[in-house]
Amino acid sequence: MILDGKCPSGPLAEKWSKHCQEMKLVNPANKRKYRVIVVGTGLAGASAAATLGELGYNVEAFCYQDSARRAHSIAAQGGINAAKNYPNDGDSIFRLFHDTIKGGDFRSREANVYRLAMVSNHIIDQCAAQGVPFARDYAGYLDNRSFGGAQVSRTFYARGQTGQQLLLGAYSALSRQVAAGSVRLHPRTEMLDLVVVNNEAKGITVRDMVTGKISCYAADAVCLCTGGYTNVFYLSTNAMGSNVTATYRAYKKGAYFANPCYTQIHPTCIPVTGDHQSKLTLMSESLRNDGRVWVPKIRGDRRPSHDIPEEERDYYLERKYPSFGNLAPRDISSRAAKEVCDEGHGVGTGGRGVYLDFGDAIRRLGEDKIRERYGNLFDMYEKITDENAYQQPMRIYPAPHYSMGGLWVDYNLQSSIPGLFVLGEANFSDHGANRLGASALMQGLADGYFIIPYTIGSYLAQTKPGAVSTGNPEFIASVEGCEASIRRLLSINGRKTVNEFHRELGHIMWEHVGMARSSDSLAEALRRIPELRTEFWENVKIPGGEADLNQELEKAGRVADFLEFGELLAKDALLRNESCGGHFRVEHQMPDGEARRDDEKFCHVGAWEFKGSGREPELHKEQLVFENVHLAVRSYK
Repeated sequence: MILDGKCPSGPLAEKWSKHCQEMKLVNPANKRKYRVIVVGTGLAGASAAATLGELGYNVEAFCYQDSARRAHSIAAQGGINAAKNYPNDGDSIFRLFHDTIKGGDFRSREANVYRLAMVSNHIIDQCAAQGVPFARDYAGYLDNRSFGGAQVSRTFYARGQTGQQLLLGAYSALSRQVAAGSVRLHPRTEMLDLVVVNNEAKGITVRDMVTGKISCYAADAVCLCTGGYTNVFYLSTNAMGSNVTATYRAYKKGAYFANPCYTQIHPTCIPVTGDHQSKLTLMSESLRNDGRVWVPKIRGDRRPSHDIPEEERDYYLERKYPSFGNLAPRDISSRAAKEVCDEGHGVGTGGRGVYLDFGDAIRRLGEDKIRERYGNLFDMYEKITDENAYQQPMRIYPAPHYSMGGLWVDYNLQSSIPGLFVLGEANFSDHGANRLGASALMQGLADGYFIIPYTIGSYLAQTKPGAVSTGNPEFIASVEGCEASIRRLLSINGRKTVNEFHRELGHIMWEHVGMARSSDSLAEALRRIPELRTEFWENVKIPGGEADLNQELEKAGRVADFLEFGELLAKDALLRNESCGGHFRVEHQMPDGEARRDDEKFCHVGAWEFKGSGREPELHKEQLVFENVHLAVRSYK
């Protein structure tokens, strides 16, 4: 089956404005008749719920955290991109569009990415008006800094707390709508199922995480804004609660899952220190503006960094990618770090680390300026490692970070199930095979503030409000199915904890489906994951009951989904017989070690359809057409 992305016709720069003019509208008085469910309250979810509430829709917003402002978006540190060209260094909407297409290794839709670049400038105005404390230069204008994959400075930032500050802005807009009565918040509530009636998304089934009560909510449309799935690797930069459950269970109800093998490994994370860890800590890519990445030239050199003279240091990113240097894109920088460590040049425990050195920047700018730009990041690093990065280099190593794959959506952000819209990291749409730094916040806010209000309105204008209720048979069956699944989990009463299974899955995924994949390693993963899943359903131990707060039960449901999704991810990686962006197959590389794409066979989106438990999923393809950029070898040298 060939998928239709429903991209508008016409010149690239006019597609979105033309589409907006052609979409149907809902009368302001009629908007009060419609109910929209928003699952997730990160940047995409909070901005969508606030904007839809402001427009007059009745919104039900759900999150599993104790507060909507605790979403994982707060962890984003470095900044948000926009094409305002304040530094006057040659930026433009087209250049941001081109950098994003190239950064994603030509595996994303032109129309979606250009719209994202267009909308980016409005995001900055919106957030500044909300009071987001962006950094400012000496004259008082909004400041910019550089990020990987670009040769211009287009990243707006608030020290190393950009995600937190942007989320507080969206949360304040959301809180205003809660007070106005147009949005009702449901914290500590986890989505367990999507309810589909007559092939349209009409509600969700949830579990109250405090009381254990399972109930359902009906609506005229559903927006999933539930983030990414890199916790399938167990150790990642994601919050421990981040999971695939909402999107995976929508997949099992008919929503296609696109490009699950596109996962990003971030090059700038604090290295693993032992089996005691449950997550990893991101150090912002913005640090690579002033930090220089290096390793000792001598294999196995264990001298302290200050004892290694300049001529015995290998600034390998500057050597291999002179045009971009330390700001080479994340996928390329991560593989380069793994390469030098595999060759025996790594530092720290087990030789799994490289240095990020600020010595030159401190000598050039002074410690006060570095402290002004990155002080909270340096403080965080010291609290975790007990090392002062002003006096010695940071040690960093790549770690799983962001999901470029997600539920398939068309140009309207609507999934293959009518009425189910997917926003932010939960969809696949804008980043291709690799996300450039500072573009996640851009996409989340673009989807929530400026795209979904138009596209969901056009859908609702063609929908009768309140057509279904929770009394429909589909809702009753969904609740019964969720209750039965929970009872099945609790009845196993095995000997291994949920965390043990999650850790074993993460080990399989990292070793065999991680930074470097091969047909042999992927086949091994596809052999071992079903075995582990079978053991999980026979031997997992979940203490407690279903009618109260039970965090082990919550984790068990999420890990059960990871054990199925991990197989889908590995299957997608095995079938995509090329290297592109974050998907690196060792059989497909250039003589110099760079990724080798196969545009003739794989210039498409691969979207998987669930065909039932125990049956092979079916692959659908959306061909990618490039009319405004030329397919080219992706080079940053």
